[in-house]
Amino acid sequence: MKIGVLCSRIRVEEKLLFEAFEQRRLPFDRIDDREVVFDLQQPSLPYDVVLERCLHHSRALYALKVLNDCGVPTVNRYEVALTCGDKINTSTALAAAGVPSPRTLMAFTPESALRAIETLGYPVVLKPAIGSWGRLLAKISDRDAAEALLEHKETLGSYQHAIFYIQEYVDKPARDIRSFVVGDETIGAIYRESDHWITNTARGGRARNCPVTPEIDQLSRAAARAVGGGVLAIDILEHADGLLVSEVNYTMEFRNSIETTGVDIPGRILDYVVAVGRGAIPAEAVPA
Repeated sequence: MKIGVLCSRIRVEEKLLFEAFEQRRLPFDRIDDREVVFDLQQPSLPYDVVLERCLHHSRALYALKVLNDCGVPTVNRYEVALTCGDKINTSTALAAAGVPSPRTLMAFTPESALRAIETLGYPVVLKPAIGSWGRLLAKISDRDAAEALLEHKETLGSYQHAIFYIQEYVDKPARDIRSFVVGDETIGAIYRESDHWITNTARGGRARNCPVTPEIDQLSRAAARAVGGGVLAIDILEHADGLLVSEVNYTMEFRNSIETTGVDIPGRILDYVVAVGRGAIPAEAVPA
């Protein structure tokens, strides 16, 4: 089997995956997205499967598009990256599948965004449509803050600030839940605890094992199915009325979750990659 790993800077996760490949004596090619060149007229990509581990969403997205279009199975697929890499796409996919998630409004101008914010009621959370690691999030508690922040975003004028993605603030415990889904199995979950309302471990959140209850399992697998399946991390909020899916991540980080959960996450990812490469799991399959 010819396996490729599409990656950028090598983080702890990639090192763990490479070690897992070597322990199983599975040869693989490292495809550096800083060096690779794709011929769009005559793509020559001799791989049975490619595991995507890029740091940059745009690089991942276009590489997966080229690979899938020339018949190379990938983990995850282009359509999954397209959905999960954009919070608006994720929210619409979750809503279409009936997966409970925080109420979310979208607007295109500061004026309509302000109306949307006040429709939800303070506080609200303003997020970039495309972004990760808990960056550029803002909790808005009153009209003065809303007007100032919306003005700043309009003045900055970049693509990330041109669309207003406004989500209700969920008054959760000082934690959220991240579950890990591989195929149609929830392999583990962690609590991400923090004194700050942003609980991402990249922003200082602390990881603690979270038992996978039937409710967490069912919700996690439903969210994975909604976005197209594969190897995914599901962010879940604990609400007074039940669990809500906040986001779905398609190039998940797991360095803080292996020892915490006791699950060999790199090994489980490799099992799935090999199964896709052998055709045991069709590249276009969505878990039932």
